[in-house]
This record gives sequence, structure tokens and C-alpha cells, in this order.
Amino acid sequence: MDTMEISDEFIFDKISRQAREIQKSDPLLKRLLDEVILTRGTLWEAIAARIARKLGAGAIDESQIYKMFHASFDEDADMCAKILSDIRAITSRDPACSSYLDPILYFKGFHAITTHRVPHRLWHCGMRHSAYYLQSLSSDIFGVDIHPAAKFGGGIMLDHATSFVAGETSAVEDNVSILHEVTLGGSGNETGDRHPKVGSGVLIGAGAKLIGNITIGKCAKIGAGSVVLDDVPAHTTVAGVPARPISQTCDPEPALKMNQKLD
Repeated sequence: MDTMEISDEFIFDKISRQAREIQKSDPLLKRLLDEVILTRGTLWEAIAARIARKLGAGAIDESQIYKMFHASFDEDADMCAKILSDIRAITSRDPACSSYLDPILYFKGFHAITTHRVPHRLWHCGMRHSAYYLQSLSSDIFGVDIHPAAKFGGGIMLDHATSFVAGETSAVEDNVSILHEVTLGGSGNETGDRHPKVGSGVLIGAGAKLIGNITIGKCAKIGAGSVVLDDVPAHTTVAGVPARPISQTCDPEPALKMNQKLD
């Protein structure tokens, strides 16, 4: 995860101050800011409220989803650390992000990966039907389909996020940046361990398809639109259909720089 520490109290103070300023200049958002930020006591209450407002339109109502998410945050310190790292990743890597408030209120990539973290926990607690239900809601609402069993570290940025897919046995380590329409998929109807394993610091360009039980080495770079069928060594740029090595990556951590040139 990102090494720079940042506390939930610090972020909550920042977003609360900003919410009050926005209410003065943009009264259209007064109710949203009141309900999601200004009537909440902690960052975790605020995030749970925002996700609940997004998902609470089906068989499980908003209040139930809020309680489920807030309880998960309260009980799982590791999950909270990953979410804080996600927030920092977005604010440091995305030039369209101007504050900590932006991902919490508006960015569906953050909403989607945060939503995934709760059904992932439920999956490993034996509540697989609840996990599947939340996954289906997330898929419908965010256009992002992550199997509840898929593993994600912290410092994840799903940029735009639309049509991102991650299969059941996929695993993504810390500080990875993933653009829209990326697939971490299986190669057919085989069972068992069948999805990609993505190392820390990797940058995956828009529309890339990573297929099968392959390993993407630390700080590799996957060119946009590539179809990756084989292992990728660490610090290597690959591109093409099928993807082939192009060069060694110039950036020591391409996910942080978001430099998508094929060095």
C-alpha cells in the first residue's frame, strides 16, 4: 500500500470543511452533503452512507446496507486501511480529482472497489448469497463486475471503471492502476485457479484483456487494448494482440505515474 500515512480523521475533517463551503456556493447539493457528510460523525459513516444511497434500491433497503457496511468497517481494520490507501491513490494519481471529497461523492471506481470489499468479507464469513447479491447490485449500478472471492490489495485506482471485470480467482496486489474496460478473465470453462495474478505497481491500460492463470510481475505495464495470455516479467511493458514484450519500463512504479506510453 502507499507508504504515506493518512488518517481517517484527517480526511473527514477535510471533506466536512469542503462540504460546508460547497453548500454555500452550490445549494443544489445541500441535501446530499447533509445526508452523506455533515450529519455523520466519522469518515466510515460517510462512506457507508454514500454507498447505501447508491445501492439501496432493491430487496435490501438503504438502512440495511448502511448498517452492513458500517459494521464491516467497524470490525475490519485491514479493510479500512485499504480504503484509505485507495482514497490517497485516487487523489494523487488522477488529475481530475481535486480533493478527498471527489471520490467519496462522485467516482464510481472508488464506489465499486469499496463495495467489493464488503461482499469479499461476507464471502469468507460464509454469507455467500449476500455477497453475490451485493455483487449483482454493484454490477447493475456501477457497470463493474468483480467476483466476491477476487482479492484486492490497497491503493487501487479504477480509473473510470466502466466494464471492469475480475473473475473469482483473480488477485491484485497493492498500488495498481486499472483503466476502463479491463478484464481479468478465465480462458474457458475450466475450474480451479484460472484467473490473472497482478503484482504491485502494475499499470493496466484501457481495454486490456488478461486471460488465464497468468502472473503479471511487479511494476509491469500493459498497453491499452492488449490481449495478455502469458506471464509478464516484472518491470516489463507489453502490448499487442497477443501481447508481446516491448521494453523494460522506464518508470520504477508505472501505476503511480500513470504514464501509458509504450516506453
